[in-house]
Amino acid sequence: MLARGSDVLSATTPAATAPLNEWLAWLEAARGEHIDLGLERCVEVAARLELPRPAPVVVTVAGTNGKGSSVALLSSIWRGAGYRVGAYTSPHLLRYNERIRIDSVAVDDARISAAFARIEAARESVALTYFEFGTLAALCIFAEAGLDVVVLEVGLGGRLDAVNIVDADVALIAAIGLDHEDWLGNSREQIATEKAGIMRKGRVAVCSDNDLPHTLLDHAAQCGALPAVLGVDFSFEDEGVDWTWWSGESVLEHLPYPALNGAHQLRNAAGVLKVIDVLQTRLPVDAAHIADGLRTVSLPGRFHRLSRTLDYVIDVAHNPQAAEIFTATLARLPTAPVTHALIGMLNTKNHRGFLAPLLPDVQHWHFATLGGSTGARAEELAACLRELAPRAVIHCHDNVAAAHAAITASAVAGERVLVLGSFLTVGAMLEQLAARPSLS
Repeated sequence: MLARGSDVLSATTPAATAPLNEWLAWLEAARGEHIDLGLERCVEVAARLELPRPAPVVVTVAGTNGKGSSVALLSSIWRGAGYRVGAYTSPHLLRYNERIRIDSVAVDDARISAAFARIEAARESVALTYFEFGTLAALCIFAEAGLDVVVLEVGLGGRLDAVNIVDADVALIAAIGLDHEDWLGNSREQIATEKAGIMRKGRVAVCSDNDLPHTLLDHAAQCGALPAVLGVDFSFEDEGVDWTWWSGESVLEHLPYPALNGAHQLRNAAGVLKVIDVLQTRLPVDAAHIADGLRTVSLPGRFHRLSRTLDYVIDVAHNPQAAEIFTATLARLPTAPVTHALIGMLNTKNHRGFLAPLLPDVQHWHFATLGGSTGARAEELAACLRELAPRAVIHCHDNVAAAHAAITASAVAGERVLVLGSFLTVGAMLEQLAARPSLS
């Protein structure tokens, strides 16, 4: 369980002019693993900062899986149409700056450091978590950037998440599965209620889950939101060479597939196009820009393939639903002679539920211990797999680098390596591959 509660930020606050790495080290040491859901703290500090609305149009995106893809698709389409777009996402893969982007470019260190200093000066005794600091910093930066639209990704849940201090013009809720059960509930119905908290009275809430828990619609009715549901208010059809989307009398035909791997991306794209449709009078976008945005969208770490001596498939999937989506996408690839899995996870995740869908695809399992109090030990993951597959070939390693070294020492050219389980695992693997381009 992650810590909740009191403000433990030390008195040795970085100087206002300190570089970003000092600010991040300070925040990570004191609050990096704290979760304390609630809006009161952010509302109070935002008021002290006199933060204006971050942009004329705000879209908030929630969901268990598909949030990142939806944010990337929205940003790609609106940028292509000539709008200035801010996007706030989490967590990051390689650099903290990835979380705050303007026109798909990560904001520089100086702007984030200045925002942190401003927040620290304003908060006084108000306790803020690591995520709350980052959210307020993003809102400060966006408010000063002269943007047309901002897309905010929920970090955890929705109702009590820091981004929910901003009233969204449109809410987008992607696929809902089981994750963060200690915080959000142990059923899809309970989790859906938490995610529905980003809805607002009289405003459209787009739902791109094709198996929607009834509690989400119940909440929409109670709060007066206007739900637009996949399969009811809008839909799509995969035509084999392209796809068609429609909502009422609006029809888009011969659309290119999103440049993101997986059949599930059509579901994400369908929800995104409904958001575009709802906001068409405020942010007009023509069919050509939609097509270009679908073709050019990019999102590292989501079924990211790298073909070297070995065939790498890298994905931040870390919950049971994401594992099922991953294996369904993997099934569309040619069969590999041998598949190795390099997996590192947090100890807050459902390890058994995540590993079970991968069993038919993996012959050699390599588990890596992740650092910090929330990182699961490799031996814990191995014990869980032993319960599912007693004869599985399992290796445990101190970290991702050691796991990868073991794989490359034993694997034969053409074999496949799946890298999964956490943003931390994927980030460490991408660093390995970037540092040694010739690495197998």
